Amino acid sequence: MPERFLRSGIENDLISFVSPEDTLRALEGADGYLPFATEVSSVPAESRVVMYNEPRSPGADRFRWAGIRLRSLQAAKGVKTLLITSPLPGDGKSTVALNLATALSEQGTRPVLLLEADVYRPTLVKKLGLKPWAGLTECHKLGRDPTQAIRRIDPLGFYMLPAGEPMEGELRSILSSGIAAQLRETFFSSFFSWILVDSPPTIPVSEILILKGHSDGTLLVARAGATPRQAIEESARNLGRDHVVGIILNGVEGLNRTYSRYYGYGKSELRSW
Repeated sequence: MPERFLRSGIENDLISFVSPEDTLRALEGADGYLPFATEVSSVPAESRVVMYNEPRSPGADRFRWAGIRLRSLQAAKGVKTLLITSPLPGDGKSTVALNLATALSEQGTRPVLLLEADVYRPTLVKKLGLKPWAGLTECHKLGRDPTQAIRRIDPLGFYMLPAGEPMEGELRSILSSGIAAQLRETFFSSFFSWILVDSPPTIPVSEILILKGHSDGTLLVARAGATPRQAIEESARNLGRDHVVGIILNGVEGLNRTYSRYYGYGKSELRSW
């Protein structure tokens, strides 16, 4: 990546900022890259990013299929900012978000932003084995432009704005500060094909309804055999059934055996995310 794109970074654990005018000029000559620094992930196996670590697995194939369906939805209805949530903690929404961001970025050829809005229990940086940097909560605390905390994640090819340090009870304050509207309405948004929002679960956190107002649709993630049906129904009802564009059933058993017989993939197991 050209050096001119590395001006935003972390100095003494704070964010150094580029003016909007400088950033816009960089975007106009970006040569396929947006003007953000790059973080390189080892994509550890425990991250469960099967799109990268097991690209021929049934799980990866289902994410590719989901990507195709989402692109069709975008073409038909203009969906671009997508909320990814779940009824309960532990359903696997963050891992689904990582895999969908990887699938939709198409090996880095399409700019996809993954925004971590779960400021209560952020996991994305740890899952990817990255050294933490200032994120959404620090931008809120310092009154800074959150776009300057965005990094390109290689080799996965998408861009990410992490939650930063966990902040109990602060999501409503962050959203009311105008950060969500800023991210949606800033000129940066026109350069992303997708903005995926990894949000807190729907049932314990009422702020999900505020996040809903800043998105075009919701993907609801549930864990097969674990998430109670009534929790799924309550989440869909609270979000509004017209806002839920789909439900991803996570951890389905037996899918790998079907793929093994048909494709000869054999040893790879479909893991519970």
